[in-house]
Order: sequence, then structure tokens, then C-alpha cells
Amino acid sequence: MLDIDIDSLIPHREKIKMISGILDIQENSAVSFAVANAQWPLCDGDAVNSLVLIEAIAQTAAIVEGYKRKQRGESGVKGWLVGIKNAEFNVEKIPVETNLTIMLQSKYSFDNYGVVEGIVKAGDKVLATATLQALRLNDDNQQPL
Repeated sequence: MLDIDIDSLIPHREKIKMISGILDIQENSAVSFAVANAQWPLCDGDAVNSLVLIEAIAQTAAIVEGYKRKQRGESGVKGWLVGIKNAEFNVEKIPVETNLTIMLQSKYSFDNYGVVEGIVKAGDKVLATATLQALRLNDDNQQPL
């Protein structure tokens, strides 16, 4: 695990913050990990609905963007509006305490828009894949509406 302060990179905080640590980070990719927990949204006490894996992918994307911003000397914490371009779920629920690995690759970006692909695994089993598109809402150079 890399010694990187996740809170300095993303706007998410407890209870919605899902990512526990960063295993690898590059200019356009990252591998993060999380542990399914009863405090997560869509948890029935024993398991979480697999829809939360979209948020795990989105938070890993936020880590990549926050990391790039920090490398440029800017604040890492910025908000994004995220849309699901496509997603495939191989499970309906994930038991609490399941260790998850989230792999993310940026496909392309321009201005304040980007597209990423993510894969979430538990061990060798692929739980979900998704392509997300994101629009940054509060760029430092944008004028307030």
C-alpha cells in the first residue's frame, strides 16, 4: 500500500468514503482497495448491493484526478458529476468484510470532461465492470454561475 493521504485527494468523507488505500497510482490509472462495510450505502447489515461498486470506481477516478492536481501544486479535492456510460454486475450483493480491489484506467479527457473504465474484483473474481463519464463542476478557472 502506498503512503498517500486519500483525504487530500478526494472530497468524500465517512460514511460515503469507500476507498481504504491506494496500491498503485500513475498519470492515468490507479489500483485502490476497499473493504465492504456495514456503514456503506445500500447495506442491509449483512451485505451491500453491488450498485455501490460504481461509487468505488468513481472514487478511484477521483484519486487519479486529485493526484494529478496535487502534482501540479493545486488542491486535490474537487467535485465531479458522474454518469454511467455502461456497467455490468456479476453479483447482486457483496458480503460485509469482503476485500475489494478497484482497477481504473482513464480512457480520454478534454477540458473538464473525462471517461474512465473500472473493474472491481474480490480476489480473482470480477464483481463489476463499468465505464463512467465525469464532468468537473468546480474548476479553479471557472467563473461562478
